[in-house]
Amino acid sequence: MELDMADIRRKILVTGATGQIGGALVRLLSADSSLQVVAAARNLDKARNLGVQTVLFDYDREETLAPALNGIDSVFMLTGYTVDMLKQSHAFVNAAKKADVKYIVHLGAPGDDNTKIGHWTWHQFVERYIEWSGISFTHLRPELFMQNLLGYGGAQAEGNGVIRHYVADASISWVDTDDVAAVAAVALQNPEIHAGKTYHLGYEAKTYPEIAEILTKVVGQKFTSESCPPEEFLEHVLDAGAEPAYMRCVYQNWIDYAAGAIPGADTVYDNFFELTGRQPKTWTKFAEEHADVFKY
Repeated sequence: MELDMADIRRKILVTGATGQIGGALVRLLSADSSLQVVAAARNLDKARNLGVQTVLFDYDREETLAPALNGIDSVFMLTGYTVDMLKQSHAFVNAAKKADVKYIVHLGAPGDDNTKIGHWTWHQFVERYIEWSGISFTHLRPELFMQNLLGYGGAQAEGNGVIRHYVADASISWVDTDDVAAVAAVALQNPEIHAGKTYHLGYEAKTYPEIAEILTKVVGQKFTSESCPPEEFLEHVLDAGAEPAYMRCVYQNWIDYAAGAIPGADTVYDNFFELTGRQPKTWTKFAEEHADVFKY
C-alpha cells in the first residue's frame, strides 16, 4: 500500500507569512516536496494567494496558538515590533512546547550578547526563553534591511531623489529580506545541521551618501541623502500609530548609530555563501531590482 506523502512530510508553520520575509520563505519552502508548509496569518484572505495551507493565527489571541501548532514539527517565528513581543513570545513558546514542536527558527535583531540597544535585548530575551524551553533552535540576527529604504528609517518622502534618514554618515551593515528568507529556509530544511546556531546576517556596509551614489548610477537620476533629526522619525511613527515603547528604542538606535556608539555596526559577515550556495544581494543589485520604485 502506498503512503500518502502528506502523512510523512515534515510540517512547517511560517508566522508572518503575509510579510516580506515570511512570504519569501513560504515560496522557498513550498518548492521542497519533502515539506508541508502552513502559512499562519491573522487575515486568511490575505494569505490565500500564497498557494499553501493557511491557518488562523494571532499572537494577541492565545486561543489561536494551539490549533495553529497542531501537528507542526518546525516553526519560523517572527513577532511583531512592539513591547508585547515579550508576552507574545512567552505564550507562543509555551504553546509550541505543549504541541511537541521540535525546532524553532527565530528572527531576532542585530547585536552581540552585550548589546545595549533596548529592543535588540528584547529579542535576545526571546532567544534565551526558546533555549530554556528545550526546543531545538536556530537564531537569526539580521542587520538593517535594504527594504527599509523603501519606507522605514530612510525613504524618498518627497519623491525627488532625496533619501531622508536619521544616522548622519554612519556606515551600517545591510541585508536584503530575500536573503534572510533564504537562510531561514536552509535552516528549516536542515535542522540537524543548523540547530543550536546563531547566524548574523549582514553582507554589505554602506553609508546613506554611498547608497545615494549607487542609486544615481543605477537608476540614472540624481539621488542625494539628507540626515534628519531622529525626533522627526519618532514623531512620524507615533503619529502613524506605531507602538511607543518599541519605537522609542528605535529612535535611540538612530541616535547611537549616528554617534558611532554601536560596536560592530558595520560588520560584514561571510557566512551566506556557505549557508545558501550563492552570493548575497549587493546594494547595486538591489538598486537594479527596484529601479522602477526609485524612479521619480
